[in-house]
This record gives sequence, C-alpha cells and structure tokens, in this order.
Amino acid sequence: MIERYTLPEMGRIWSEENKYRKWLQVEIAACEAMAELGMIPADAVAEIKAKADFSVERILEIEQVTNHDVIAFLTCVAERVGEASRFIHLGMTSSDVLDTALALQMKEAGEILLGQLRELYQILLEKAQEYRYTPMIGRTHGIHAEPITFGLKMLLWAAETERNLTRLQAALEDISTGMISGAVGTYANIDPRVEEIACRKLGLRPAKVSTQIIQRDRHAAFMTTLAVIAGSLDKFATEIRNLQRTDILEVEEFFQKGQKGSSAMPHKRNPITCERIAGLARVVRANALAALENQALWHERDITHSSVERVIIPDSTIALNYMLHKFIGVMKNLLVYPENMLANINKTHGLVFSQRVLLALVDKGLTREAAYALVQRNALQAWETKQPFLDLVLADREITAHLNEEEIRGLFNFNYHLAQVDTIFARFGL
Repeated sequence: MIERYTLPEMGRIWSEENKYRKWLQVEIAACEAMAELGMIPADAVAEIKAKADFSVERILEIEQVTNHDVIAFLTCVAERVGEASRFIHLGMTSSDVLDTALALQMKEAGEILLGQLRELYQILLEKAQEYRYTPMIGRTHGIHAEPITFGLKMLLWAAETERNLTRLQAALEDISTGMISGAVGTYANIDPRVEEIACRKLGLRPAKVSTQIIQRDRHAAFMTTLAVIAGSLDKFATEIRNLQRTDILEVEEFFQKGQKGSSAMPHKRNPITCERIAGLARVVRANALAALENQALWHERDITHSSVERVIIPDSTIALNYMLHKFIGVMKNLLVYPENMLANINKTHGLVFSQRVLLALVDKGLTREAAYALVQRNALQAWETKQPFLDLVLADREITAHLNEEEIRGLFNFNYHLAQVDTIFARFGL
C-alpha cells in the first residue's frame, strides 16, 4: 500500500539505483582524498571518475555468486574502470561505504520531510489567524469544559509542528555522520585524514570514534523523531475525526465531487484521509521500536541491524512523506463550521460559565467549598432538566444573597474566555 502512494522523489532516494550511486559517491570521495594526500596517483582518480559506473542488473547477477552485496558492487564497477580499480576501496571495509552512504540517503530523505513540516507549519499559522476569535467549546475527558477558539487549537498544532521541526533538524544533524575507518574503526589500513577529507566532500562530518559501523543510537534518534512527528499527525488527524462526528460536526475533510463515502449508505462522508494517517502512524511507531532494538550489537558489530534497516528506514520516511503530503492537503481544504461550534457551546444551557459563578462567589467572601456546592447543585439541575443555567442561578436565593442580577448576567459573557487570546498569539509574533 505504501509503495502505491509513494511520492516520486522520496521513492527515488530509496531506489536500488540511488543506493549504489551513493556507494559510488563514497568510494570516489575516498579516492579523491587519497589522491590529495599523495597516497594514490591523481591520474588514476581521474580515470576512476571518468569510467566508474554500474548496472543494477549486473550487481545482482554477481551477488548471486558472491552472496555479498558490496563485493558484487565493487566487482561490477571494476569491470567498467579496469586497471585503476585497484585503488577503489583501498584499506576500507564494507560498512565504511554502507553506513556513510546510508547517512547521505537519510539526510536527503530528512530534508524532504523538513520542507513538508515547514509548509504544514505555515498553513497551521494561517488557519490560526483566520479563526483566531472563532469560539468553540473546549473539551476535557470528551466532555464540554469552557470556550476556547478554533484559532487557539490551530496555534497549538503549529507550536507542536515547530517543535517537530527542531527535533528533526537535530536528528538530521546527528545522522549526517560519515565513517571511513577500516575493519574495526582503528584506521589500521587507512589514514584518518582520508575520512576527514572524504566526509567534507560528501557534506558529512566524520564520527569522532567508530567500530566497524556508525553507532546505531544515531539511527534510533532519527527513527524515534519520525515516530514523534507521526504521533503528532495522528493526534491532529484523530481530533479532526472526532470533530467531524455527526453529533459534533465542527470541521470536516473536504469531500470532492464524485467522491463516495460508503458502498451501502449514500449519505456517508467519512474522514478517510485522517483515518489513513492515524493508521500509518502505527507503522512508523513500530519501526522506531525496531530501531531502538538495533542499538545493542555484538562487540564491534554484527549485522542484525542491517536487514531491519533495509525495511524500516525507507518505509518510515516514505510513510511519513505520504502522511505529511496528505495532511497538508486536509488542512488546506479543511471545511470549518463556526455556526456548529457556537451551537455546540450552547448545548449545555450555559454551564460553560459555572467557574465564573464559582469565582465570583469566592470573591464575595464564600469559601471555595461552599461556593462550589451552590454552583454544582444548579449545574446538575441544568443537566437534568435542560433549564438554562443562568435562570437557575438567578432563582437561587443563596446565590442572589451575594450576587445581584446585573453581576450574575455579567458573568455569562463569552468575551471573558477570549480576553487572553491575543496574549497567546503574541508569543508567536502574531
């Protein structure tokens, strides 16, 4: 399913062609570094750069015999290069190529995700501004609490997306690490300066210390960051799904002309895109757990991480790429119903003002416990009888002994709840 919806550029990053292209890029960078240091002839490097190439089909054919992908790759390249190929992979081990190339792929993938997050952030800020003063009911435990604005909800999502941008930038910086240090990381057969120069050419920084591999805490940090971002999208999508429920219907996914919601029920307009996003978040979270399992390897390395990463890293970046693409579309075209938001606020007959009445009574000198009891009995009666909470408060002599009618009516004002909206928006420079 994920492959069917893969966006072209992200899919290209994880193609076999691009993987081997990155391997070749690493090998050539190492050759160039060795030539700069006078370790191999400069004309040999020129020949390597001119002739080095490969065929995916040929690599796979050789691998059927060698049962080793890097050796198959090097053999294929050597067939193209000829005599100068003896300088390729000099003093290196397979993971010098694999891990450094994987860093390049993850960096490419992460930069695409960063771009999408930035786009989503801007859309959420725009929605926050548009609905800055649009009142809706805030819900805790799924139950009506007090009024908020839809703009504040959007601003909350923007703030979380901003944090995810920071997290992903840090994870990308961490994973943009290369290694060309030989069989167990001791540089026994290769000069450390080769690693430094090659990594600089590749836009990576060299690991300060390694074994035969780059340590997998870096990859785990990257993958858990993807999981956190997927979790945010799951949160946002789940909220839209809840707000689209028939009994709430405050927002709705755009329903395009000709779209069908159900094979059996023609009236259905289901939040299928948000459901898809929520479902894929489970895959990305599960993959993060596998990445955490990859941290513990035997001694200087084993390859238990390798087979796992060939699945989880492409799958998670592709899935999150798709999730962001779809959610950006949801937010751009989101249908918002302010009139339903106001109607829902009024469903509880004014109970949203119960705390204002409570605080006003406390301000008049009642203990909190006494004031709470007076307000709660009227609130419960409003629930049971559907009478307006304001009418019940005005008729309660114990309350009117402390608050006059004008004071009570003044407590039932939506603007009170929105008085600090601008203060919150100002924190975002809005």
